[in-house]
Amino acid sequence: MKIIDVICAPGRTGFFFDDQRAIKAGAEPDGSSYKGVPVTEGFTAVRMAGESISVMLVLADGQIAWGDCAAVQYSGAGGRDPLFLAGNFIPFIEKHVKPSLVGREITTFRAMAAVLESMVVDGKQFHTAIRYGVSQAILDAVAKSQRKMMCEVIADEYGTTISERMIPIFTQSGDSRYKNSDKMIIKGAEVLPHGLINHVGTKLGEHGELLEEYIGWLRDRIIALRPIPDYSPVLHLDVYGTIAMVFGQDPSVIADYLAILEKVAHPFKLRIEGPVDVEDREKQMHALSQLTKLVDERGIKVEIVADEWCNTLEDIKYFADNRAGHMVQVKTPDLGGIGNIVEAVLYCKERGIGAYQGGTCNETDRSAQVCVHLAMATGPDQILAKPGMGVDEGYMVVYNEMQRILAMRKRKVER
Repeated sequence: MKIIDVICAPGRTGFFFDDQRAIKAGAEPDGSSYKGVPVTEGFTAVRMAGESISVMLVLADGQIAWGDCAAVQYSGAGGRDPLFLAGNFIPFIEKHVKPSLVGREITTFRAMAAVLESMVVDGKQFHTAIRYGVSQAILDAVAKSQRKMMCEVIADEYGTTISERMIPIFTQSGDSRYKNSDKMIIKGAEVLPHGLINHVGTKLGEHGELLEEYIGWLRDRIIALRPIPDYSPVLHLDVYGTIAMVFGQDPSVIADYLAILEKVAHPFKLRIEGPVDVEDREKQMHALSQLTKLVDERGIKVEIVADEWCNTLEDIKYFADNRAGHMVQVKTPDLGGIGNIVEAVLYCKERGIGAYQGGTCNETDRSAQVCVHLAMATGPDQILAKPGMGVDEGYMVVYNEMQRILAMRKRKVER
């Protein structure tokens, strides 16, 4: 079967583009916006509406396969590609991507995705968001041509086994870390709440006291509201390097603080994402590797999660090989083509490193659904509920897609 046309449509994402550097520098929250001057190239405000591009492949039999191009909330930060605006990139897709797809015979996902990954303009690969969305559409096209689910195509081509259970879903609260935590607990989310601890003065505390207080509140709230007696979610907080901003780059001092947080979180397991951010890939790897080793040596039961400066498949392999964290976030839009997501998760599992198939609140319902298929085929330790920061919508999209896959797989077994 062939692809006979490619159609692009501009879209909105489930959240915003935020200038992370400006926020860290003190941009003041103002309702749903921020006061302040943007500092990252391409931003015209500290917070801008999130944008996406739906790429639809028209197949010869009339079916439509599609995926959504989307980029992370903090575009342009941590070594990532620049701001992704639909008006700038639809013409690019129509000029450089469409001609390579129209008339092409649908073969295998891996072969077609490899061609996309190899394409360059002016010596550069396509923007990660383009490779992300177009590869989703390619996977859907292969699945439709073979009359399979997308997870089945991935499992067949990569030699994996589709999960027979739900992958733990990690929900994110945004700034409504109290109200939204209640939603997570009531719904029985297995990992929570992300917390968005991205500012020292208002969220971490000048001595780390605000985060300590929040974790204590969260612990008590879970115990008070848990829907079943044995409900015991993992507490996962993303601190965006603010711990190192307060306690310096000394891993021993940071470990002391983590030991305090471990006691406060008890009886729940605690993960801390991004305790340091040194604005450099090599230095970030070494800092996290050293901290992880020290935490293990001291028997501190807090898991370190790598995120910033660990963006590409090569980065993830580098961090995993050097045990720079107990878990690595596979930040899905940052990897470009979704085949890289599959390989990243499988590589982490081979190396005995936790695989968190994440992403961003700034994605779409479609990219989230496709990511569920990747997770069900590869079995990461957790998957992010996305898009958005409202909890209900993102959790619904991911939870329901997983349940549909399980129900369809069960039907096939029973027939």
